Amino acid sequence: MSSGQQARAQAAAITPSGSQSSEEARPPADRLLALFDGRRLSPGQRRIAQYLIDHLTEAAFLSITELAERVGVSQPSVTRFAASLGFSGYPALRDVLQPIALSAVAGSPDSREQIRRNELQAAVDAEIENLEHVRRLLADTNQVLDIGRELAASVPLTVLGLRISVSLAEYFAYAARRIHPDVRLVTRGGSVAFDALLQSKAAGGTWVLAFAMPRHAKETLAAIRAARSTGLRVVLITDPTLGPLVDEADVTLTAGTGSRLVFDSYAAPGMLSAALLQAMADADPERTQSRLESYEQVADQHGFFL
Repeated sequence: MSSGQQARAQAAAITPSGSQSSEEARPPADRLLALFDGRRLSPGQRRIAQYLIDHLTEAAFLSITELAERVGVSQPSVTRFAASLGFSGYPALRDVLQPIALSAVAGSPDSREQIRRNELQAAVDAEIENLEHVRRLLADTNQVLDIGRELAASVPLTVLGLRISVSLAEYFAYAARRIHPDVRLVTRGGSVAFDALLQSKAAGGTWVLAFAMPRHAKETLAAIRAARSTGLRVVLITDPTLGPLVDEADVTLTAGTGSRLVFDSYAAPGMLSAALLQAMADADPERTQSRLESYEQVADQHGFFL
């Protein structure tokens, strides 16, 4: 029996008079959010999920055409959304949504606000779990310290991040430049990335730090392969999803992304980045101290900060 069929069976299960199944006893908000829990949804699919959360009591009774129009997506997008949740199609999903919507109407007039509040809290809870994973990863400090020494010794050091991963790469490069003499940031793919990687290798660089958050861009894979072809080694920070990117990297560090909201959040990759920066600083404390003092003097002279 498929997961969608199981959900429908649970929703339709007959229970003894005067009692509820454990599923029915859960608050409607929790039952709705459980449908999305652990699913990796595209931005368009998250828009559909968000509409269901915000308009559950109405949306659960819409046709596929009406729901698509309300959300501003195509009908096939709604069908793919239902399939991503494990249902055979939108009608099967609607069969599960309707009892939840009816219980929300019967249970609390503030159900919409409660659902949204729970959703935001659930997103934070998911990020806490991601941070716990990073905490376990850092229990053995030898790996991150070894990587930090390698990155610190690579002059120049190339930091690569394309598309959605640009922000993480920019943060790392911005901080690393305060403790490293030559950090080169690559945020464009194709021939631009290839040229930058060739120049880095020619200048004596040995390592590239690459960020690859979902959805993984094909040009990121091409850039990592290009780096390897030039003789550069690659440290990859990515989410736990296995794929071809991991196969191409010399070292892979994983940190989960928060995927409960419309756009991903990156608390765990950010924490892992900060740990690597600390490891780089510890690898050459004299250089770190000298560069930080020099930066502060320049900042003070020019009044960079309030």
